[in-house]
Amino acid sequence: MTALSDTHRAGLARMLRQCSDRELKRLGPAVSRLPGPGAAVMGQMVRDEADHRRRRDLVLGPLLPMFAPREDGVEGLHFPAAVLPALWQAATAREAQWLDRLDAEDRDAELVAGRIRQAAATLLRDRPDDIWPPSLEPGRREAGLAELAGCLDLMHLARPGVEGLHAWVRRPDGDQVAELRLLLRDAAVIAPDGARRLLEIWFAHLNDAPLILRVLAHSAQAAAREAFLSESELADFVERLLAAVDRRVARLDAFRPEEDRAGIETLGVDLAWCAGVLAELDLTLKLRPGSAWGRNVRDARARVADRLAGLMRLVERTVETVLPTEQVRLVGRMTRPAPRLDIPSRGDPIDMAEALLKLLTAVRGVTSAFGCESERRQLVDRLTERLMSHADAALEALHAGTGPDGLALLDLLETVAGFMTALQAETAARTVRRRAAAAARPAPNPSPEPA
Repeated sequence: MTALSDTHRAGLARMLRQCSDRELKRLGPAVSRLPGPGAAVMGQMVRDEADHRRRRDLVLGPLLPMFAPREDGVEGLHFPAAVLPALWQAATAREAQWLDRLDAEDRDAELVAGRIRQAAATLLRDRPDDIWPPSLEPGRREAGLAELAGCLDLMHLARPGVEGLHAWVRRPDGDQVAELRLLLRDAAVIAPDGARRLLEIWFAHLNDAPLILRVLAHSAQAAAREAFLSESELADFVERLLAAVDRRVARLDAFRPEEDRAGIETLGVDLAWCAGVLAELDLTLKLRPGSAWGRNVRDARARVADRLAGLMRLVERTVETVLPTEQVRLVGRMTRPAPRLDIPSRGDPIDMAEALLKLLTAVRGVTSAFGCESERRQLVDRLTERLMSHADAALEALHAGTGPDGLALLDLLETVAGFMTALQAETAARTVRRRAAAAARPAPNPSPEPA
């Protein structure tokens, strides 16, 4: 690789800043294998970026998830992504002579990290325009500056809390619960809303948003009681989760699978997410049936259950449409329904039916949570029986040489087997495919009789 110009270096620096940590880790060994002076410069830039991130993580690690909105759509305290590099650059410029100390794994590294955090908080309060320009999200800028500076004041409490989250959301022992309450108490001493800010920092590290309820339940002896929590400053976390459930339930109500097949997978994710939040509320908080939260949870549960019932009806109608039956005459005026075989085995209706069958399988845990698993199981049995009936009819026609041509019947059998796989009826699907393969195999030629 030839030498890099200043323009190349500037562009490479921008690219490295946009790389994820995993991509940057892979890039180092790849660049080291390249020849030439340009590769050596590029390798050093990769190492410098890795050192920069390691130092930044040491100083600001607990805050890093807060520079982007939550992926699950639950409202949480966050700041513009552009503020982070400006904050880091300004804060480290004041303490540039101490940055090398961050590389030492000793007490000096933590002391330097504390100095940089203090410098960052001071800059936010004294020179906010250098960190957060007035044109950047002006509607929430003033409140955001105060929140970010307040979070920086709590960083010495936030880091041990991030490390303790895995215990607090499971079955913490007495010492771990005491540590949680002590950290929140110390945060409240630093600022009146320090406990709430500290929980916001920890909340940003929880990919599964409902788990914050477990932290809240352990935060005080009476926190598991709705009456206590609803009157505290921590009630906002519950309100946000309920609001997110309401938004997803509204999205479920408005969604029409027959109009947006690509969104069926998202529909299943939304159903599972709502079920998880409502189950966590039931387990963690002692909700009163007549309270606002209790009514909200009850209404959401009823709406999700209705939506599930509607989806199950839609699945059955769709399969009946793509695999119809017709009345065939037996004797006299006696008739019986029989599978139709002259139907297309490919196309959008088939893809739609398969997607809905996969959704029916995916919501098994959700239907258990909402008390309609028995109806789902009965529907799966009816659909499996219908699929086997079509498979048997197609195989009989294939052996007898009646009905559609052989290739069309084999396509139909593969479609039926695919539907069975979507329903996780793997044994039945293998049986259909095996019988179809046997029926499609040409019969051996008879041996000529000796003269």
